Amino acid sequence: MKKALVVDDTKNIRLLLEKTLEIEGFSVETASTGTEALNKLRTEAFDLVFLDIKLPEISGTEVLRKIRSEGNNTPVIIITAYPTVKNAVDCIQLGAITYLQKPFTADRLKNTLQQFNLDIASSRGSQGEKSEIYEEVKNAFSESDYNKAISLLSKLLAADPTDARPYKLLAKAYKRLGDEDNANKFAKVYSVFKDE
Repeated sequence: MKKALVVDDTKNIRLLLEKTLEIEGFSVETASTGTEALNKLRTEAFDLVFLDIKLPEISGTEVLRKIRSEGNNTPVIIITAYPTVKNAVDCIQLGAITYLQKPFTADRLKNTLQQFNLDIASSRGSQGEKSEIYEEVKNAFSESDYNKAISLLSKLLAADPTDARPYKLLAKAYKRLGDEDNANKFAKVYSVFKDE
């Protein structure tokens, strides 16, 4: 059974995430502070982490920075009520796979889980593997299967979060799905990375 850690200082959000993840087949642990989250992440293995940016004691961004510096590459989904381009860039550079913006529903959470293949804590793929994935993305676009394209692109981002191309394609896929919020978010992050 996959194991998830939910880190948020709001009890209702922890409860919503916990119950939805349990329905989706996860065993769930929770933490309400950054310090508690760090302790759990240092002593237990998780398949997925939901991490609020604004936490007591230590921010979610700092928790993410610390676990990455310690070699923990668990996939992390950032939870925030205040998404900014700077936060997006900071967290994606640290390997977060996406944002979940508050307020959100159980359905939105399920869609996020479905869109991102959560077996992405793999090592960076070879150039040949990346080319094959880009070819699959191209086919998904030609077949109007934008959810498949998003799933494939999330693998590329997990392998190299500093590569600008997946952000541009994610923006395009979300736009085709009519999700303007995510389309704009990824377009903004692309505009930052393309100049680096």
